[in-house]
Amino acid sequence: MACRISELVVDCADPELLAAFWSEVLGYRELGREDDGSIEIGPPGAGSGGPQPTLVLSPSSDPRAGKLRLHIDVSATDRDQDAELERLLALGARPVDVGQSGAESWHVLADPEGNEFCLLRARVRPL
Repeated sequence: MACRISELVVDCADPELLAAFWSEVLGYRELGREDDGSIEIGPPGAGSGGPQPTLVLSPSSDPRAGKLRLHIDVSATDRDQDAELERLLALGARPVDVGQSGAESWHVLADPEGNEFCLLRARVRPL
């Protein structure tokens, strides 16, 4: 028996902002809200426990210290990397320098709160 990742929890200052951003990036929808202000988003029709992990955007006023130790990698499903990069930038992502050389096959970006994520070159099939 093994485990699988069912949800990723991201502490953030503005769960509404990040839920909207990541829902657009991933094609997710809101699945639920908690009394503490957390918002869970996930794939339409699958929900929590489905084949893809959900994201829980949890409110926090704790300051972030340095580069994230864990980040999300995304891959386009229906377009090439350049087209997907343009889409992500239009949604509010921004390029970030975390010490990459420039020869990488991926782009390092940040969401509207500055959380780093990478756009990989490989296109993947949608689920």
